[in-house]
Amino acid sequence: MAQAALAYMAEHKLPCAQLQALTALAPAAWTGQAAWQAVLAQQGITDPRHVRTVTEGALLGTVVEQSVAPDLAIVSDDAGQFDVLTHALCWIHAERVLARLLGFNDRQREALASVRSELWAIYDALKAYKEAPDALTAAAIEARFETLCATRTGYASLDQALKRMRRNQEELLRVLQRPELPLHNNLSESDIRDYVKKRKISGSTRSESGRRCRDTFASLKKTCRKNRLSFWQYLQDRVLGWHRIAPLAQWIFEATPTGATVPVHGP
Repeated sequence: MAQAALAYMAEHKLPCAQLQALTALAPAAWTGQAAWQAVLAQQGITDPRHVRTVTEGALLGTVVEQSVAPDLAIVSDDAGQFDVLTHALCWIHAERVLARLLGFNDRQREALASVRSELWAIYDALKAYKEAPDALTAAAIEARFETLCATRTGYASLDQALKRMRRNQEELLRVLQRPELPLHNNLSESDIRDYVKKRKISGSTRSESGRRCRDTFASLKKTCRKNRLSFWQYLQDRVLGWHRIAPLAQWIFEATPTGATVPVHGP
């Protein structure tokens, strides 16, 4: 089994005996859920959590084997399903934990204001670093972040939020190693806004085919807009069989720079 798959399973605490059995498993391709479930059963993997871990790992290993770069960067709001490949965290979502705090007295409110001010100052320093990265600046920003996270204000909720940021330091400061990465995933939130509006107004679809149809056309429309293509002209080109417009995958490939980043938003 692919190394990327096994690394994912190990990281997500798959039992050693099962991990060793999968390590010895010869590379193969399985078609359909029934065939995959039979393989898992042969290896004694029946616990739902273990089945999910192995399946997710196998899917990840497959996309890596299909030439998806292992260092592909994914910027997320800390939803666990996106913690794969090279993971970075959205600063806007990280700061929202502080934004929800109010403080019950003047001392707590002053501490909260001071921490938020320093956090946004670090954010501004990261934006400047992206334009002109250098090792000394990176070290200074990292030290400044660590100092902030080590602060103890006496406001328990605020201190817990700072401890959590300290645990997420590597992913929040990923841009220090990868200056091309964005610091937030607001673009992806914008991408799903139309879908969320429709769901709030009309609820869900009545069938699985309806859901696939809705999601497919929503994705096509957004992709066309982001690539400055007319969605209506694209539909005409495909429905009428003109094929004057290149496949969208080609447009995306030609428009995507080396070291691409995938910003995502969790449910």
